[in-house]
Amino acid sequence: MTQKVLVTYATRAGSTAEIAVAIGQTLTARGYKVEVKPVKQVASLAGYQAVILGSAIRMGNWLPEVVKFIEANQATLKSLPVALFTVHMLNADDDEANRVAREAYTARIRALLPEAPEVFFTGLMDFSRLSFLDRFIAKMVKAVEADQRDWEAIKHWAEAVSIG
Repeated sequence: MTQKVLVTYATRAGSTAEIAVAIGQTLTARGYKVEVKPVKQVASLAGYQAVILGSAIRMGNWLPEVVKFIEANQATLKSLPVALFTVHMLNADDDEANRVAREAYTARIRALLPEAPEVFFTGLMDFSRLSFLDRFIAKMVKAVEADQRDWEAIKHWAEAVSIG
């Protein structure tokens, strides 16, 4: 029987959704039956043998809808293979200060799912995709529009991630 995997995520500007789709495509190529959907559309984890959870970062944290989903489904998630991916635009360098900052993004999530492997992907900053408030904040912090997604790294992670 083919293992059924849920790739679920929260996004604000769409980059995390696009990364989730790429992960789903790679897992499908690996032979899994995959469903990719926003976390708000997941009614139940019944029928899934593994779950990959992803979130964009806002104000240094995973988006609240994913955190609430994990809290509500923690017992089930702990009984399944779970992996985490985080999409961010800051703290992308590989030095110690940036690694510590990235780890802070997922501290709350790791407390809930301590065994889940995690990965960090840089995303897309496209002002036209942002809400007025997010665009204002991005300009205030002098964010630069850029597509920093590394599709090969995303594919490589999805090819290697252990989900059962």
